[in-house]
Amino acid sequence: MVRTLLVRGMLVGVLAAILSFAFLKLAGEPAVEQAIAFETRQEEAQAATAREEATRKGQPAPLEAVKSEPVSRSTQSGIGLLTGVVAYNVAFGGLFALAFSLAYGRIGPYGARATAVLLALSAFIAVCLVPSLKYPAGPPSVGEAETIGIRTGLFFAMMVLSLAAMMGAWMLRKRLAARFGEWNAGLAAAGGYLVVVAAVSIVLPGVNEVPEGFPATVLWQFRIASLGANAIMWAILGIGFGAWAERALVASGYARAVRLA
Repeated sequence: MVRTLLVRGMLVGVLAAILSFAFLKLAGEPAVEQAIAFETRQEEAQAATAREEATRKGQPAPLEAVKSEPVSRSTQSGIGLLTGVVAYNVAFGGLFALAFSLAYGRIGPYGARATAVLLALSAFIAVCLVPSLKYPAGPPSVGEAETIGIRTGLFFAMMVLSLAAMMGAWMLRKRLAARFGEWNAGLAAAGGYLVVVAAVSIVLPGVNEVPEGFPATVLWQFRIASLGANAIMWAILGIGFGAWAERALVASGYARAVRLA
């Protein structure tokens, strides 16, 4: 059964990738193009300043470095973007299916669809939303090349700690449910999660490398597009995989066995 769910999770990931790709092309690529244009203007302004400085000192103008593009911009925004989105969505689709296999029947008396939706919502909050609030995505020309390793490490640290806190919150909710009821246990678990991630966010260092003069609307559009693409993926995984998994579980008789356990 786990193998069946894994395959279905990855296939649902392909569907999520197609929808996410379409959204990114419509909502994200215009912001990327504007960010690249800003970066080009900045480089041209720096080159002009360097030439003026050399002329004032009576020195020959510095040679302009010729930038070579190993991959064209059209390829990056087309097949390159599609390949990356498909790999990302399929990988998370498989991981989601495995997490569903572990969570189904263990986090509460929920059917396959409800379990999948709750799991997807929790994953979106823990893996995407909370880390992005601390370390939001940045378009080209935002962020120093020398600090990309540090920024990536900080983002993944925030993501791992947020995910661990979310798992702890679900365990706490299950432990408190019998004594305080489902609703009160859920509120207590949610409050505990918020306290933990708030503390982690305060402890971890902030990063602000937005260049002076960068258009705020472009930055906002890019970050909304990034968040929106992730929201589409988790929504499709939660709803689509939940419906498909329910059919497989009912057909195998496993769904009834879990509910009766």
